[in-house]
Amino acid sequence: MNTGIDYFTFSVIIDDLVFHDGRTLMGVLGGGGPQTAFGMKLWTQGGVGLCGGVGLDFPPEAQAWLDAMGIDTRGLRRDPVHRSLRAWQIIEEDGRRTQVWRTRGETIPTHLALRPDQVPDAYWSARGFHFGVHPEAPNLRIMQALRERGIVVSIEPFREASRPLSDAELSALVGACDIFSPNLVEAESLVGSGDPMTLIRRLTDAGAAIVALRMGAEGSIVHRAATGETWCIPATRTPVVDPVGAGNAYCGALLVGWLETGDLRLAGLYAAVAASFLVEQYGLPAPRPDLRQEAERRLVSLLDSHSISNTPSMPPASTLP
Repeated sequence: MNTGIDYFTFSVIIDDLVFHDGRTLMGVLGGGGPQTAFGMKLWTQGGVGLCGGVGLDFPPEAQAWLDAMGIDTRGLRRDPVHRSLRAWQIIEEDGRRTQVWRTRGETIPTHLALRPDQVPDAYWSARGFHFGVHPEAPNLRIMQALRERGIVVSIEPFREASRPLSDAELSALVGACDIFSPNLVEAESLVGSGDPMTLIRRLTDAGAAIVALRMGAEGSIVHRAATGETWCIPATRTPVVDPVGAGNAYCGALLVGWLETGDLRLAGLYAAVAASFLVEQYGLPAPRPDLRQEAERRLVSLLDSHSISNTPSMPPASTLP
């Protein structure tokens, strides 16, 4: 395995799925970090690492998937006291998913902590880092530490904000990263209702440098505040089984695409392709030797769709509600 790390991500949970018809699928590797690492690994030949806390009971099947994908796990803290994080994922017939923690007590904050001293030395030379945050209490300390070392930081909210953020809180959140990628519901919880371009304008007014607004089947919009460059990116057409994890893969691929190419449009396309692999099954895609070739095929298909376009100019600030 390449010992150098170019990109890394964070958070591991083992999911036990319960379907509406009584079927179960136990021990599915999840938590956001592995899905993000997949999106990163899809588009880079460089090293991709994963941080987070796990127990000595971490399933060998989960480790085998990470190994097969070539994902570095020196960042996984093997806790001899606390078991791996585990959660029920209850899936309704209409696709709604409800998470119920199986893990209790101090294990949750212990494994979900990420301090600078918990990042392996090899990861401090990385080019980019992505993770999910709680909007009301983001881990500003780790973001600041990484950016001070020249690492580009990308974040996404775990969920919509549970309360309105003050202007100072919002500015601190979006200003602490280089790429901010909410979905529509999360964006509206932060800046109020509005059309996608209005949401993006409000986020950049608060200090976001690059916004990637994810809109599910409607695709995404990527925007760079410094230049005004804005692209509508279509979703990759593929059968949808379960959308969970697609946003994580999107964000990982977007970060890699941006840093590898410097082309915001192409980075958005990389992201859309990565997301398409996650929606096709429950859990993570099986490692296979032709993943990159299939990703490139889907990229060409997107390019041939002629549905990638610049958006209209953003409305001037005076016209925003």
